[in-house]
Amino acid sequence: MGARTHCIRERVSGEVFQVLDGAPLLRAMELAGCRAIAVGCRGGGCGVCKVRILSGDYKCGRMSRQHIADGEQEQGFVLACRVIPQSDLEIERLKEPI
Repeated sequence: MGARTHCIRERVSGEVFQVLDGAPLLRAMELAGCRAIAVGCRGGGCGVCKVRILSGDYKCGRMSRQHIADGEQEQGFVLACRVIPQSDLEIERLKEPI
């Protein structure tokens, strides 16, 4: 039986890519050759990959509170490098990729 994947759709660009179950969102996007989300430090500290998750389930690792306040996280704002999708997701980027 193959590994389970989740479909990720970025609302602004319309880009769609797949994430293996348990894989970080930002890393999966890079491996898929997509440029839907801006890429920074990849460690949760710079805030460059800030996105809003519009729908779907996910787990989130530690993020810098300088970039994601508690109230923002409750509204779906996260750093893509710290997100592990648990289902298909629809996301919205907040910065243009370079």
